[in-house]
Amino acid sequence: MKKWLTAAAALTLFLAGCQQQESSQAVEQPESTEYTVTDDRGEDVTLPDVPETIVSLQPSNTEILFDLGVGDKVVGVTEFDTYPAEAADIERISDSMTINAERIIELDPDVVIAYTIGDDLQIAPLEEAGIPVFVIETAATFEDVYGDIEQIATVVGQEERGDELVDEIKAQIDGVTEKVASLETKKLTYFEISPAPDIWSAGEGSFQQEILKAAGIENVFADQQGWFNVSAESIIEKNPEVILTTVNYVEDPIGEIKSRPAFDSITAVKEDAIFQVDSDIMSRPATRIGEAVELAAKTVYPELFK
Repeated sequence: MKKWLTAAAALTLFLAGCQQQESSQAVEQPESTEYTVTDDRGEDVTLPDVPETIVSLQPSNTEILFDLGVGDKVVGVTEFDTYPAEAADIERISDSMTINAERIIELDPDVVIAYTIGDDLQIAPLEEAGIPVFVIETAATFEDVYGDIEQIATVVGQEERGDELVDEIKAQIDGVTEKVASLETKKLTYFEISPAPDIWSAGEGSFQQEILKAAGIENVFADQQGWFNVSAESIIEKNPEVILTTVNYVEDPIGEIKSRPAFDSITAVKEDAIFQVDSDIMSRPATRIGEAVELAAKTVYPELFK
């Protein structure tokens, strides 16, 4: 009788142990690494895991990816990606108008960081091939840039670094605005992004205007909206004290401005206050916006930074 009870007890313990083991095994099953992020189209983009390979279809987003510390994961960029220097070694799969969808599909990246181009026709083949495409709307303000950084940081699993990056940029801009706050008067400045004969400038609602504002610079065309064509006569009439140009595709941008008919009557030309500033820094809505504000302020108000 005792032997029977002992055997029964042993069997009970064995079965209980099996149940505990099964229960333990059920609990120890790995959790899903899948996550979903909403892009600027309002589309939910689902990623099975943190991306190990990335294609970037806009230079500003490439800069953000590198500053987030994931530049080594970027396997495809555009022909205009010039910064940082490491970007020069990455395969070119896009120009200003088209993307090489076939090559991107061959690369089979874990995610493509794209930008809004008016329609989804070019990225549709990528999504049809099962490649996650996260679309960013091109930033028009500093707040837009901060949002882009945070979005991309979430996509690549670098949320903490994204927050740090935004704080660093804000601190750099604040440092400049504190310096220019001491100015009694702001210098009247003309900002040129395209030379004669088809002259273009930037006004309110443009990314460049926000840079100029933060740098304590008074844009003579701040009353205009966005990017616009401007006449030589209107520039002469505004009589700017300083001229800034981002033009880098003519032989002598400053000399070209000086040589325009009647421009010798402009204060900036008389006082040799025409300066060429880095086009990429001044036009890319990315992590160097703090540098852009500092560059503009140092160029127009060098005495504040001695």
